[in-house]
Amino acid sequence: MKKISIDRLNELFAEIAASKALYMPVDDGKKGAKYSKWSEGTEYSKAANTARSAKDFFFPQVEDMASFNVNGKEIEVIDTREECEDFVVFGVRACDAKSFEILDSVYLVDPVDSYYASRREHGIIMTMACNKPTDTCFCSAFGIDAANPMGDVSCWMNDSELMLSANTEKGQTLLDSISILEDADDNAADDTKAAIKAILEKLPLSGLSTDGIKGKTLMEVFNSDKWAELSESCLGCGTCTFVCPTCQCYDIRDYDTGHGVMRYRCWDSCMYSDFTLCAHGNTRTTQLQRFRQRFMHKLVYYPENNGGVFGCVGCGRCLRSCPISMNIVKVMKTLEG
Repeated sequence: MKKISIDRLNELFAEIAASKALYMPVDDGKKGAKYSKWSEGTEYSKAANTARSAKDFFFPQVEDMASFNVNGKEIEVIDTREECEDFVVFGVRACDAKSFEILDSVYLVDPVDSYYASRREHGIIMTMACNKPTDTCFCSAFGIDAANPMGDVSCWMNDSELMLSANTEKGQTLLDSISILEDADDNAADDTKAAIKAILEKLPLSGLSTDGIKGKTLMEVFNSDKWAELSESCLGCGTCTFVCPTCQCYDIRDYDTGHGVMRYRCWDSCMYSDFTLCAHGNTRTTQLQRFRQRFMHKLVYYPENNGGVFGCVGCGRCLRSCPISMNIVKVMKTLEG
C-alpha cells in the first residue's frame, strides 16, 4: 500500500497528468459533481457521487462510428475512429466500478465491441471509498462494499492522508511510476474502512435485500398484477436510463452531411415508445410493458443469464433524478410483497 499527504494531492495529480490524461469529479456549482479533465488549479470534489456516472468514459452518449463518401454508384467507407489516449479516472465510487463489470459482460464478449474495448484497454480506474454516502445509496443490497471499492487502484481518504492500493497490473504500474508516493502498512486504511462501514450500516436503505426477488420465478415476477400500479405514474421520460451506470442500450443512425453520410450511435432507452418499433410494428405498445421490461432486465433477466449478478449497482441516481419519484427501490419492495 502507498500513501501521500492530503496537502500534496495537487502534486500527485500533476505527476499522473504528466503522462496520461487525468479526469476526476469537480464541483458543478449545483451542490453536485461532474467529471472534468484535470489541469493546474482543478480541485477534486468530495461530493458523494457525480450526477452522471463514469460510464461515459467507455461508452459515451454519442460517438461517430464511420462515414461514407458517395460518388455515383461508388461508396467509400471511412473509419473515423482516432487512437484512444491513455487516461486515468480518479475518484470513481464502488457502485460505478462494479458497473464496468456489467458493461464488460455485454461489450467484451463475442462479438467484441472494439470501440468500447479500446477505451477499456487505455483507461485506468482509481476508485475512492465513500466517506460520506447519501441516503439514496443502496449498493450493499447487491453485495458491493463502498468501504472497499474495486478498480485498478483503490483509494481511501481521511483528514490527513490518501492511501492507495493496486488491484491490477495496470494499477501497480501506475503506482510504481509515481515518485512522490510513500510506502504504507498494509492495514493503514483499516480505521478509515471501519468508520465508513459504521456510516453505511446507518443508511436508510442499508437493510434493502434482493431475497424477495430471488425467491420468485421469472414468470411469477413477469405476471405480477403490481406492474399496473407501479407503472401508472411513469412519464416514459427515460431519465432513469440516462443516469444509470449499467444501461447499455443504444441506437445507430445515419445522417446526410451534404457531402456524404455519417454513421453514429447514441444511447437509447427502453422507456421510449419507439424503442421496439420495427418495420412490422411495435412489440411493446404500453408504458406498463416498457416499465416492466426495464426492471425485469435489471432484477430478473440479467441475473438469470449472468450467474446471479444483478443489473443494478445501487448508486441511487434514479432515486435522485426521477421526476415522479418512481425508482428501482420502490419496485423491489413492492414485488417482494
